[in-house]
Amino acid sequence: MKHDAWFVAQDNPHERYPLTEVVYYSASGGLLEVEHDMAALRQTSAAEWKQKFEQRWMRTSWPYGSGVWGKKEWVCPTVDDANVVSLFEGGTNLFQAERLGAELGLDNLWIKLCGNSHTGSFKDLGMTVLVSVVKQMIAEGKPIQAVACASTGDTSAALACYGAAAGIPTIVFLPKGKVSLAQLVQPIAHGALVLSLDTDFDGCMRIVREITKDQGIYLANSLNSLRIEGQKTVGIEIVQQFDWEVPDWIIIPGGNLGNTAALGKGFLMMAELGLITKLPRIACAQAQNANPLYRASLTNFEHYEPIFALPTLASAIQIGDPVSIKRAVQVLQRFDGVVEQASEQELATAAAKADRTGLYSCPHTGVALAATAKLVKRGIIKKSDFVVVISTAHGLKFSQFKVDYHQNQLPEIISHHANPPIELPADLDAVRRVVAREIEARLAPAGSQN
Repeated sequence: MKHDAWFVAQDNPHERYPLTEVVYYSASGGLLEVEHDMAALRQTSAAEWKQKFEQRWMRTSWPYGSGVWGKKEWVCPTVDDANVVSLFEGGTNLFQAERLGAELGLDNLWIKLCGNSHTGSFKDLGMTVLVSVVKQMIAEGKPIQAVACASTGDTSAALACYGAAAGIPTIVFLPKGKVSLAQLVQPIAHGALVLSLDTDFDGCMRIVREITKDQGIYLANSLNSLRIEGQKTVGIEIVQQFDWEVPDWIIIPGGNLGNTAALGKGFLMMAELGLITKLPRIACAQAQNANPLYRASLTNFEHYEPIFALPTLASAIQIGDPVSIKRAVQVLQRFDGVVEQASEQELATAAAKADRTGLYSCPHTGVALAATAKLVKRGIIKKSDFVVVISTAHGLKFSQFKVDYHQNQLPEIISHHANPPIELPADLDAVRRVVAREIEARLAPAGSQN
């Protein structure tokens, strides 16, 4: 079966470009979408697609063992297998959060651990596609010298890593002092040109848009819809892992909002090709200090304006002017979606409570879990609903956040679940007394804790 995909202008379906053309905007200045030849894809039945995806799942046949490239026909059929740049991304596990679900009042809660990926975040899913297309373009003679992005941390790590694997120079623009040390060192270690700018993410984004007007520097941010094509596989993967059963709810943190748009796109593609017969509801969770989508939702999305995002522990979503706002709104309206926000106290407490049940949650997952708790409390999410929360990054990227929480050093945060080490003399009786006291305290009913 042969089929193709193109960049298509949202406001003019007749305006289309090859995926290997250096283009980011339509003639009218709008974003482009990747459109697939759905008629060709429909020549394969839903049952055949399921069988094909199952046969490829986590295997070693290049490049189909990747959670992204196992769906190559649905993602980017125009890249030659020899030009695919894959680090076996995707295929991340689902954590059955029984204890946490019981605390939140849910019977069926799962956490999709997208941070269990090569660079520690879901950004790998989109970056494998973008860098592969760049490698294809270079092979075809396009004069691309480097790939660049603005980032709050995870995008730069993924770009630098995949660029290093492909042998393509990368440039990352980071807001000075606003990314974790682990996120900063990743692109440095991978040999990227790291530019730390005295501004916020939105300021970095403005500069990278200007720099990439040079045709020799390719833009890697999520306004480039190649990223969306890889990221949409997270929804497909979730359903495949549940034997093609669709959850009632999926909760996802939102910053630049490409992830929300991508999640919806994957589900719509499965529905159009007959693999599923219902859609989940989607909840986008934002930090209260960076909540332009939440504010727009209060007007039923009739009014939106960018904001100046205030500092938040969830630094990767500290974005006041998300480039995928229109895409995200369209998805939420199509999926009967909602938007919820979490304060700094709420997100810190939610992450700490989750950690007490076996997770190691990044602050952004804390935002999603806090939003989930609020939606359950308001009766929007029901006790019996089948719920999946998407954890976007590994907690190890934010260990300073954990350290500061447990040492009661997060400004304006009350660390209800702080668990600092207890310093004692090397005295057996003293140790026995403390052990007995602490075991008794830790076996106390959960309701006795904040």
